[in-house]
Amino acid sequence: MSAVRQIMIFARAPVAGACKTRLIPALGAEGAAALHARLVEHALRIAIESGAGPVSLWCAGDIAHPFFAHCEDEFGIKLHPQQGEDLGARMLHAFEQADGSALLAGSDAPCITTQDWRDCAAALDTHDAVFLPAEDGGYGLVGLRKARAEIFDGMTWSHARVMEDTRTRMRDARMTWREVRTIWDVDEEKDLARLRESFPHILG
Repeated sequence: MSAVRQIMIFARAPVAGACKTRLIPALGAEGAAALHARLVEHALRIAIESGAGPVSLWCAGDIAHPFFAHCEDEFGIKLHPQQGEDLGARMLHAFEQADGSALLAGSDAPCITTQDWRDCAAALDTHDAVFLPAEDGGYGLVGLRKARAEIFDGMTWSHARVMEDTRTRMRDARMTWREVRTIWDVDEEKDLARLRESFPHILG
C-alpha cells in the first residue's frame, strides 16, 4: 500500500461562538462547538485507521486548548500550530513542513473514508496532486508530492469556484492531478439532516 510522509488534519479549537458559526442557529453555540469536536475526532480516527501515513493535527487558535491536548493523548498524534495570514498560506506552510508527499484535509467532511485516504496516497505515486472535490465547489482534501505555492498564493477562498480556479492554476503550472471522488461536508443547517442519516453518532 502506498503511503505518504504525513497526513495533516486542520482544525480550529472547539470554542463556543468561534467555530461552526453557521450551525449556531440550529444547535446553539455550545452545540455547534461540541459537534465540531466530534467531527475532528472522527477525522483523526479515520485517517489513522487508513494506515496511509503518520497523522498530525494542525491547530488554529490556542494550541494549548484542552481539546487539542486530549486529541494528542487519545490518538497519539503530534500537534502543530497553523501559520499564515490566510488559508492558502497556512496550507502551504504545512506542506512545506511535511517535506515530501503529504495529504491535508479539514474535519468538515465525515464522508471521507479510509479507502479515500489510501486512494489519495496512491495517486501521488503517479501525479503531482490529488483532490477530493466538494459538492460546494471547493475541496475537502488536497495531496501534493511537494509543496507548490502556485495553487495557494493569492487564492480567493470560500466560494463556489475554488476547485475550478485550482484546476486552472495547475494547468498553467503543467501539473498533473487526480480527482478521486466528489464529497460533501457539514457547513450549514441543511447539512445536518444528511449528517444525521449517515453519521448519527457524530451528531449526538
